[in-house]
Amino acid sequence: MALIELDAIDRRILAILQQEGRLSNQEIAERVNLSPSPCLRRIRRLEESGVIRGYVALLDAQQLGLDLLAFVNVRLEKRGGPTGGARGDAAHARAGATHSELFRAAVQTWPEVVACHAMTGEMDYLLRVQVADMAHFSHFVQDVLLHHPSVIDVKSSFSLETFKETTALPIR
Repeated sequence: MALIELDAIDRRILAILQQEGRLSNQEIAERVNLSPSPCLRRIRRLEESGVIRGYVALLDAQQLGLDLLAFVNVRLEKRGGPTGGARGDAAHARAGATHSELFRAAVQTWPEVVACHAMTGEMDYLLRVQVADMAHFSHFVQDVLLHHPSVIDVKSSFSLETFKETTALPIR
């Protein structure tokens, strides 16, 4: 993937947007010492190139009653493909699909999973799971995750405290 060339002004714009994404173009332009038109052109270029993927509102999980954060390591079956889902899901029975393809498709439908990473090492995937409580987590693991035909092992760890969490990337 080709990287877009960023100058100091582009980096300042990105840093500002990562911290305060709702600022107007006028406010951003003032902070980076540009007039609004060139600032907007730069922002559009960053959006069109994919450097800026989108804009979101960051929500507080506890304020929404999602008090339990778990990290779940998942190991998948390596041989062959599944013959069908435990619940008869059509997605699980797709002819020729690998265990990894089926698992990746299923993860997209599980709202409890807020992040999923393919990993090196003993386990295949690391899930970040945000749920209301232990009962909700237990239901998710026992009735959803472990029922997936590709999953052969899970190991969970629970967050006791979050003392750093950011969506801001280090821009140099």
